[in-house]
Amino acid sequence: MHISLDSAADVVTGIRFPEGNRWHEGRLWYSDMHTGEVFSIDPASDAGPRLEATVKGQSSGLGWLRDGRLVVSAMESRTVLAVEPGGETSVFADLSGIESSLVNDLVVDPETGRTYIGAFGYDLYGGEELRPGPVYVVEPYGSVRLAADGFVFPNSMNILPGQRTLVVSETWGGRLTAFDIAADGSLTGRRPWADLPEGVTPDGSTVDAEGAIWVCSVDTGEFLRVLEGGEVTDRIDAPGLCAIDCALGGDDGRTLYLATADSYDPEVTASTRAGRISAVRVSVPGC
Repeated sequence: MHISLDSAADVVTGIRFPEGNRWHEGRLWYSDMHTGEVFSIDPASDAGPRLEATVKGQSSGLGWLRDGRLVVSAMESRTVLAVEPGGETSVFADLSGIESSLVNDLVVDPETGRTYIGAFGYDLYGGEELRPGPVYVVEPYGSVRLAADGFVFPNSMNILPGQRTLVVSETWGGRLTAFDIAADGSLTGRRPWADLPEGVTPDGSTVDAEGAIWVCSVDTGEFLRVLEGGEVTDRIDAPGLCAIDCALGGDDGRTLYLATADSYDPEVTASTRAGRISAVRVSVPGC
């Protein structure tokens, strides 16, 4: 499949920077990173987005603990917040004592309840020179430790179906890197999973039932379905836009939700609000 985003149907518009796309309990969830708001929506209804939580500063990755609570990456405070009934938030994990850069996307391991979260590693918005960034593991009770380091801007992460394998997107490295998840949550066996086509900068991603990963390239404005080893089987073009994140969902898992914006600069998105989430149909469902 090779199509243009022009053929996709809009689900939500007027967003500044849609991040953290997830399908959960019949709803599409997302962060508007540049407002710190978290929303969910039932794409099959006309009800529109529902505000689920608000984070001071920027919000990013979303996940669910085994007790059912939503967790949100609060980037500027360098914490993971748990959303309590009614939308109130509390600090679930505090990384501020061990990490000085903004924390970013996260994934919760459904088998163990552990959360994996990356950090920029440097001040992207301040123009600081690029430095490697880390990935941390958060235990189900909130303690944090370093899981792996040396990533070229760690971003989204996926746990492959039927495997104890975590795949990390390295945005400015143009690659996906795999690890084995040990019984204690440690990451071992670091290895290349896929080197991406030249210029591709993987941001958000989602894994399907066949273990392929849909990767969003923020700089080149495209969504790629990638197999282990790097083969690209499908491509969706979004020329002139930042391809930010994606999620598989819908009643049969075969709707791919695509998040885009005109810029990742908060000063630009404050006035344009051109971010949107669109939907296309694909052949392989999510897992």
